[in-house]
Amino acid sequence: MFRYFPTNYVWNLSVDLAIEMGARIGEIEAMCAPLQEAAKAPDAAGTQAFRETRVRMADKLCELAGEDEARGRLLSAGEKYTRAATYLITAERLQAHDAPGRLALYRRFLEVYARGMRLSRENCERVEIPYEGGHLSALYTRAEGVQGRAPLLVQVNGLDSTKEMKQRVGLPVWLARRGVASPVVDQPGTGEALRLHGMTARHDSEHWASRIVDWLEQRDDVDAQRIGMEGVSLGGYYCPRAVAFEPRFACGVVWGANHDWRDVQKKRLAKEGNLPVPHYWAHVRWVWGAKDNDDFLRIAENVHLDGILDRIRVPFLVTHGEKDSQIPLQWAHRTYEQLVNSPKRELKVFTEREGGCQHSSFDNSINAGHYIADWVAETLGGRTA
Repeated sequence: MFRYFPTNYVWNLSVDLAIEMGARIGEIEAMCAPLQEAAKAPDAAGTQAFRETRVRMADKLCELAGEDEARGRLLSAGEKYTRAATYLITAERLQAHDAPGRLALYRRFLEVYARGMRLSRENCERVEIPYEGGHLSALYTRAEGVQGRAPLLVQVNGLDSTKEMKQRVGLPVWLARRGVASPVVDQPGTGEALRLHGMTARHDSEHWASRIVDWLEQRDDVDAQRIGMEGVSLGGYYCPRAVAFEPRFACGVVWGANHDWRDVQKKRLAKEGNLPVPHYWAHVRWVWGAKDNDDFLRIAENVHLDGILDRIRVPFLVTHGEKDSQIPLQWAHRTYEQLVNSPKRELKVFTEREGGCQHSSFDNSINAGHYIADWVAETLGGRTA
């Protein structure tokens, strides 16, 4: 794990995530060098300083991108806009949910990201999936080199990620090269669903996952018999739960197991383990629509996989970082052990040797991501060469 700030795990996590999303090390240095003292400050003051440096860098990149556009250099402009968006979402993610200007910052991030994707002409389009009288937004990457209907892996967020963050890390691109399509979804409790539409998280993830499958079955580029699902971090709970109760999924993958999130909350109350974001308890109340901590802890009692996984009768890959300091490795073993009816179950623990040994491989995602992409391609009938 790259530790720019010796005493601030949450900020280091954000820096590492930005690097995995395509940040440049010179820009990381320029943004972080002035923040050594701020990194020791309380949440509100510190995160405001963190935000200001990233917004300034994004402003500069957008200005440079505008100069590229004026000269007709649209590919260069697109790259700068998507990099600026990386810094904007990194800043937004650390703010308290009711921090002044947070929603405006998020809306700007969406606008800048969309502009970057459009000018870069990347294999990715925004789609909207009907849900509860509204929609879930997703980024859809088409399979490459496939004639007709392609296999597909639905990808969902954890507690505090967004579809754009997962897209930039790279799994959809790695899958596309293997002939597998990807929609990365802002499910309830994350991204646009939470911020723009007030859709809070729910423990019965099959409720929204089934609506995603309904929509995919209507597409003429998707093989409905080869739809899998992947979840990262808290998605390591959402995904197994959805696959257990939605039999149309052909396989499942967790990038960081999260078998018993209720236990994780109890440990965090006891100050055990690292927290992913500042203002943690306010953040989880916001995500789950809880009125107070007691209400949240009652909700969290439902967020576990015991007594559920024996319903899964499709291939399943459980991955976890050997040195995960947020979710103990024991929960990956528990998930794997309870997949008793999966015809092809695998537990892959990423170590320092191959990288990706921290939480959901945020410290070095590429080798872990390619391992997942290969497994999915082999399982759903894609290609690995």
